[in-house]
Amino acid sequence: MDFKLPDLGEGITEGEVLKWMVKEGDQIKEDQPIVEVMTDKVNVQIPSPRSGRVSKVLVKEGDVAKVGQTILVIDDGAAGAPTATMATPPKQIPAQAAVQVQPAPPTAAQSVLATPATRKLARELGVDITRVRGSGPQGRVTDDDIRKSDLKAAPQEATVQEPHLTSGGPKEELVPLRGLRRTISDRMVKSLRTTAQVTHVDEADMTELVLLREAFRGSAEKRGVRLTYLPFIIKALVPALKEFPYVNSSLDEHAGNIALKKYYNIGIATDTAQGLVVPVVKDVDRKDIFELAGEITNLSEKARTGQLGLDDVRGSTFTITNVGAIGGLFATPIINLPEAAILGLHKIAKRPVVRDGKIEVRDTTYLSLSFDHRVMDGAYAARFTSRLIETIQDTKKLLAEVL
Repeated sequence: MDFKLPDLGEGITEGEVLKWMVKEGDQIKEDQPIVEVMTDKVNVQIPSPRSGRVSKVLVKEGDVAKVGQTILVIDDGAAGAPTATMATPPKQIPAQAAVQVQPAPPTAAQSVLATPATRKLARELGVDITRVRGSGPQGRVTDDDIRKSDLKAAPQEATVQEPHLTSGGPKEELVPLRGLRRTISDRMVKSLRTTAQVTHVDEADMTELVLLREAFRGSAEKRGVRLTYLPFIIKALVPALKEFPYVNSSLDEHAGNIALKKYYNIGIATDTAQGLVVPVVKDVDRKDIFELAGEITNLSEKARTGQLGLDDVRGSTFTITNVGAIGGLFATPIINLPEAAILGLHKIAKRPVVRDGKIEVRDTTYLSLSFDHRVMDGAYAARFTSRLIETIQDTKKLLAEVL
């Protein structure tokens, strides 16, 4: 039988084969783990659907397979067992793909049947519209054709523009771009290429929050949780996100809609030995700071030990990246698609601040909000950040949120 890469979750179209747990000729049993696949920044072990002998492995470790693509052939002794012709690896591009790159030389762009909006989309995504076969009436190229061809066009352009390294020099080490690093690379490039990103930076006086955290640390320790500043920031975010819903949204450009989310799932960018992952804390508006602290600790540990499940990394509506513990003044975080904004938290430090005409030493930090200018304007983003800072700096307002 042909073993195809199964559907691993909504929206997942492919996965990278990280590790084969079997080899050709092995006898395997039903439900025995046979391959480890990475998708959506998590690793999934896939079991065998039946017992038999591994006849052929069709996808190498490090290669990306599409959902529905045959990756393994199992000889289960059934009638009509796979023949030798099945051992031929399938093409990487699915046969049902609506868009194909034309082998013939491209015609002039003006001769391509497409609307001005579709031509503009092709330019924005770096797709050569003359090399796309249209699926619309009379061969018209549609927006969907352009989007589907984007990932195929990019490698071709890179091959022309950049030299291909086949081996390193005597003082170089070539590290394959695989696994989590490749996933991060693809997502960051896609985010920057498909959104109009702008970063707004503001300063927040954290003195009251520092004191409030100290006041709650004893209660947190009795509950067995480590209380950082992050749960307080998350709770302060909720009223700001409610007042400025476009920050907690996503844009469906194809449908022409902006989805304003009435739920609040916060992604927490987490640094691990393998790379950056973003576990998600769900329904933060319904939880107190102690519950949030416990979930953040649990998810961070799962991230660092590679134990995150698909549900742990899906469904975020807004993301926080906290680099304060590492250092630096401020940075410009990249939006975690399909979200519309991301907040960068930075180091809390004692700095001189002018208050009522006098210089005081206060605990302050910088907040960096990167947002999609297609969804919101700069003034809107600035007002959102000001609303967040207002809650952080007002003990009464912050207490009303955290308890």
